[in-house]
Amino acid sequence: MTAKIEIYGTTNCRKCVDVRELLDGKHVEYIDYLIDLMPHEKDEMFRRTGLRYYPQIFIDGEHIGGEEELMMLALEGKLDRLLGLE
Repeated sequence: MTAKIEIYGTTNCRKCVDVRELLDGKHVEYIDYLIDLMPHEKDEMFRRTGLRYYPQIFIDGEHIGGEEELMMLALEGKLDRLLGLE
């Protein structure tokens, strides 16, 4: 079973686009909270993370960080397991 993935970001943020491209390449579904289109989600992101920058990524309700942390998980070979692909 695949994991529940949530992304808080914007439509034009380069790091947000990189995150989406990585996940799209793995053919997983995710919930994309686009802060520039849904500004109330920024408050929810801050409530959940204490952070005001994006992207912020959650896997199965656990905050894993931003783009750099997601890419590091991919490089270390840990991302597929977290996503439920193994």
